[in-house]
Amino acid sequence: MNLWRNSSLHPGWPASVGPLRVGAGVIRLRPVRMRDAAMWSRIRLADRRYLEPWEPTAEMDWAVRHAVSSWPPVCSGLRGEARKGRMLPYVIELDGQLSGQLTIGNVTHGALRSAWIGYWVSSAVTGAGVATGALALGLDHCFGPVGLHRVEATVRPENAASRAVLAKVGFREEGLLQRYLDVDGAWRDHLLVGMTVEEVEGSVVGRLVHRGLAHWA
Repeated sequence: MNLWRNSSLHPGWPASVGPLRVGAGVIRLRPVRMRDAAMWSRIRLADRRYLEPWEPTAEMDWAVRHAVSSWPPVCSGLRGEARKGRMLPYVIELDGQLSGQLTIGNVTHGALRSAWIGYWVSSAVTGAGVATGALALGLDHCFGPVGLHRVEATVRPENAASRAVLAKVGFREEGLLQRYLDVDGAWRDHLLVGMTVEEVEGSVVGRLVHRGLAHWA
């Protein structure tokens, strides 16, 4: 872990982010670990029907891709991108248990200072503020320690639940990307949403707390 820390090109990495109290409990973001394999596989296999319709198409079967043995190369790849300064791959913990992932990718510094953000959460915790709280923590980290100016995300227009989460944390819709990504076996349109640091006005988490959607832990 010390070698990983010393070789990281990111400001703010690999520190954990949080905690924050939401309806379901206390959440935080922390870097992915090799020992996440069993819980990651259990949730992903159980939630196939819930997750697969919204994720990029892959040649390998879902069950094979999400077996326990598949996690080590996935985790190594994520950590490798983190070491190169291009990604911040987090686990979303709820009361200390893995409940999803939040990934900040294509991290670019210099004059652009931008990234994209994406997430998934277990079906067992949907509707309890976990995704919203995790996104807020991730955005504050991007605009704070990581030093970014802009963060964007994409979402299928028909994914009402995810669009609601993105809107709650303050993303604004910027346009429609036609036939943008191969998802669930077909090229799907996606909405592009974005946020810049000037729009935050304090902190994203602070706005959730002010609206009663989360509490400082």
